[in-house]
Amino acid sequence: MSIQQITPQETKWWGLGACRGLQAAIFYPDDEQEAQAAKAVCDGCAVRTDCLDHALTYREKSGVWGGATERDRRRILRQRRRPL
Repeated sequence: MSIQQITPQETKWWGLGACRGLQAAIFYPDDEQEAQAAKAVCDGCAVRTDCLDHALTYREKSGVWGGATERDRRRILRQRRRPL
């Protein structure tokens, strides 16, 4: 199994996130209720879609990315796999 390398081009959006400068702990909540604070930050973020795409592409296992928790991302991936 190979590990995908993330290139600088793929991460240039990171510095533009609404989360920049905030405590990382907010984006690694213990439960869905705590995740609401992170999702609120993501709601107004200009790079939310890029962040979520990254999390889906690289199968981020934890944290809130692009306004989606791990559970949300699993649901998105399942929906994408379903035929129309």
